[in-house]
Amino acid sequence: MPVSPLTLSHQRRLCHQVFRAAVYRAPQRSRSDRAAQHGSARTRHEDYPWETDSHPMFSRAGIGAFFQDKPVLKNPFLEDALLRGYLRRHLPHEKEVFSDLCVFGETLAKEVDGWGRECEVTPPKLVHFDPWGRRVDDIVTSPSWRRMKGLSAKEGLVAIGYERAYGEWSRVYQMSKLYLYSPSSGLYTCPLAMTDGAAKVIQSLGVPTPAAEAFSRLTSRDPQWFWTSGQWMTERKGGSDVGSGTETVAVPQEDGSYRLHGFKWFTSATDANMTLTLARVQDRDGATIPGSRGLSLFYAEVSRDHQGLLKGIEVQRLKDKLGTRQMPTAELLLDGLQAHRLSDEGRGVASIANMLTVTRIHNSVSAVAGMRRMVQLARDYASRRTAFGKHLKDHPLHMQTLARMEVETRGAFLLVMDVCRLLGREETGMASQLETHLLRLLTPVTKLYTGKQAVAVISEGLESFGGQGYIEDTGLPGMLRDAQVLSIWEGTTNVLSLDVLRCVARSSGLVLQAYVTHTKTLLEAASDVPSLGPAVRAVESALSGLGVFVQSAATRPLSYIELATRDLAYSLARIYMGALLIDHASWKGASQSDAYAALRWCEQDLCPVVTKESSGCYDAKTPPLDTALVYEQPIND
Repeated sequence: MPVSPLTLSHQRRLCHQVFRAAVYRAPQRSRSDRAAQHGSARTRHEDYPWETDSHPMFSRAGIGAFFQDKPVLKNPFLEDALLRGYLRRHLPHEKEVFSDLCVFGETLAKEVDGWGRECEVTPPKLVHFDPWGRRVDDIVTSPSWRRMKGLSAKEGLVAIGYERAYGEWSRVYQMSKLYLYSPSSGLYTCPLAMTDGAAKVIQSLGVPTPAAEAFSRLTSRDPQWFWTSGQWMTERKGGSDVGSGTETVAVPQEDGSYRLHGFKWFTSATDANMTLTLARVQDRDGATIPGSRGLSLFYAEVSRDHQGLLKGIEVQRLKDKLGTRQMPTAELLLDGLQAHRLSDEGRGVASIANMLTVTRIHNSVSAVAGMRRMVQLARDYASRRTAFGKHLKDHPLHMQTLARMEVETRGAFLLVMDVCRLLGREETGMASQLETHLLRLLTPVTKLYTGKQAVAVISEGLESFGGQGYIEDTGLPGMLRDAQVLSIWEGTTNVLSLDVLRCVARSSGLVLQAYVTHTKTLLEAASDVPSLGPAVRAVESALSGLGVFVQSAATRPLSYIELATRDLAYSLARIYMGALLIDHASWKGASQSDAYAALRWCEQDLCPVVTKESSGCYDAKTPPLDTALVYEQPIND
């Protein structure tokens, strides 16, 4: 059937209108804005002639005209008023640090964050054999993962802590930089944590000769010289219980070195250049000493022979993990790996105490960094997403939720930075006995509490994106998966709670005395700020209740306080965070938001151990009831 010239002309005009509408859409008002303004969807075809029965808008390749703007990562340093305020208040020469962090933040937003995403979508692979059948056990990582190593060296992400150009504040500077870097790092902060921990141990042991070059490399800013370290502690029988779970043996050699034989069940950052590990020294008869007193600390390099084969190591497989997929974690068979003993025989566990302090602080930094990044993205998205006729930021309930996330993040940040401050003072010989006690107590408290906070805040944050928070290629779900490891690695919540109890017992309660004394000192800053009165009274009341509980618990059986120790650790964290928020809100440069955050934090139950005790949670009858509940067992009277 012939087509009339009029019809062809009409079709050309119609196509032209569609093209103009798609390419030159009026920027001042979108179709969704019109719909929101009128309160209902538009139905008049005459406004948009292509939306007719014969030319439906969503036909074939047409997908509609609306696309939701994604959240935009801006310079994380410039977006973080609390970080800038904290550094301005405490750090000498803050202008130099500000300049470095500002430039670094811009690099993160414009370039490095994309590297981190590539690490996520291109996880490491294990190649067992080359094309000719030779076993090579090659762990292939993404190009961006390898770029992270050079960046970490150049930016001094480990070196800053050992150069100590800023004296007692060097650790705060280093950890502030890692705090900005962590969410964009593609999990490269994990090998950096172990690298820092290894350097700390080697330094604490006086930089023994076998590890002297390694220490130089671990703390270098030269990408060509810089090394990362692994941490090969976990074996099949146990994670935190290394004393009874370590089966690896160390066979002495004539040249004074050792050969390690064993199976490491969980080795993080397996592509590192070296590692520290625990093993039992065999005597001439092949016997070893059981328990923790039989463990020694060893240093080993990861190297290949002239044929490209790993020396003394077989990579059995890479772990298939919930999160942290960017980083290779493997099971390793140690088959004659050459190593050097760093600790005295039987002093392996004691020698890694410094390493645990550093790695637990790194874990806490990553926790609060993930929280802050989620809040920043959710805040930006709230100004872009429209629902029910207005932006998310104009919905009071939504902003209440984000405000609660912000309060949690602020409390966590100040707690972590205070522990970094204490570490810096200890390393420079400036720490008082009170500060040394505080560092010992607060390190496990901070790690366990921020690890739980991170999972809760990041999970809540995903909801603020609606369904998009559940879609993998947005990059958002990976933040939650990666956060889950923070409450597990370097000690689960219960393991660290028991560590808090040991810390109190070994110091004969001195760590708690230091805690109470310093908490009261922090509150003194608010004496001239009447608006903070409710928060101050809440912390004082919680601190008083804590003191009563501790005195009462001292007269009870050990089983009583062990049952209460998790809630005790939570109480120590919440009370101290409240005091830090009050203290920060009291300085002359504080903002109105600083004061509001302190008030909001102190509205919660700051001392849950007292609340739980009053309901009988720690009585002798409780454990069998708990067991019966879990296993549905009958209860014997």
